[in-house]
Formats: sequence, structure tokens, C-alpha cells
Amino acid sequence: MSSHFPPREVMSETTANMLLEIDAVHFNAEKPFTFTSGIASPVYIDCRKIIAYPRLRDMVTAFSVSLILRDVGFEQFDAVAGGETAGIPFAAWIAKEMGLPMHYVRKKPKGFGRAAQIEGDIQEEQRVLLVEDLTTDGGSKINFCNALRRAGAKADHAIVVFYYDIFQQTRDRLDADGITLHSLATWWDVLSASKKQNRFDTKTLTEVEGFLNAPLDWSARHGGISHLTL
Repeated sequence: MSSHFPPREVMSETTANMLLEIDAVHFNAEKPFTFTSGIASPVYIDCRKIIAYPRLRDMVTAFSVSLILRDVGFEQFDAVAGGETAGIPFAAWIAKEMGLPMHYVRKKPKGFGRAAQIEGDIQEEQRVLLVEDLTTDGGSKINFCNALRRAGAKADHAIVVFYYDIFQQTRDRLDADGITLHSLATWWDVLSASKKQNRFDTKTLTEVEGFLNAPLDWSARHGGISHLTL
């Protein structure tokens, strides 16, 4: 692993460009997407497509490891855990690159015992980095970290490829649960890259900016929830 870390803005811009290149970015204001949280959105990111592109997944892995080593440290984790299901492949690549054991965390417990929600060899006081593909409201990150904590691990950091970065409540609820979120790119990075590449027409970009600046208002007007349940 190299200790030469690329600038944060380069990682963010490159990640945004990669997502656009493989058509992982979807805009549809006429038929909004509905997230598990109930939010209606004209935009959707499919980070799972990255697994089909070896060069992109290598780059995402390298960026993720660089970000963690730079912002947290070289010897701050004992293991990596992927959240079911999209986080599992990313966790496997990051664990391999960092030379660490890997676990995965289910959304719900299976069976009984303190590790019933976790596959792998979880150890007491093990410092675990949670990995997922993206986050919107932070809810799943809290659930996964709490599952790791119930199993005896320390889970205070999570990394995602993509962070929506449009809800202040997300940071607030993660902070309240003692979780630091790290991300490679946000919607603002993708929006900037889209404009530079003239990927979408002015009407589409205006609609997207309207959502990003007032997501819950946009959601409520299009059949989704009007507030986040914390």
C-alpha cells in the first residue's frame, strides 16, 4: 500500500466521473424513485454496478483505503465488515488491500447468540470498519454498527462510496451514535461532473438541484415522506 494519498477533491471528482461513465447515475423526475426510508427522489445512484468493472472497483478500493489511512490512521482497525448485501464486495476488496480479516453483518439476526447477526470470527474489543455502498439518512449504518457493538466489537467508523449529503439529520444522528462517516463522493460532486460533461439537459439539472437543496419538500410534493424519522 502506498502512503502517497491523492487529494480529496481528485478522489471525489474521479469517483463521480466513474459513476457517470458506467451509467450508475439515474435521473427521472417524472417517475421518482422511492427509497426504503420513504423519500421520493428524482435521482438514484446504483453503486452495485461497480462490481462489474474491475478497473473501477480497483480504483474505488484504492481511494477508500487511502481515505481511511489518511483520515483515521494506519493501525486503527483490526477488521472490516460489510453491510448486507451491497457492502459485502466492497468490504472484501478493502479488507484484502488493508490486510485485515473480514466479516459481514446481516440486516436482521439469524438464530441466537451475540454474533447471530454477523458472519465471520468477531472478537471482543475488535476495532471494526463498517463498509457499505452508499448512505442517504444513515439509518442502516447505525443498525449495522450497533449489531457489531452488541457482538463485543468497537464500531465507530463507516465508509461508503457515495453519500447523498443532503440531510443535516444524517450527520446529527451518526454523531449522536458515535459514528464517523467517510465517503468518496456526494451528489454535489456528481452534479458538478454532470455539468462539466453536459450529461443532462438544463431542465433535468434544475429539477435535481431543486431536490438536493430541499429534498424533503420535493419528496412531499411527489408522494414521499416530508420528514425523516430519527
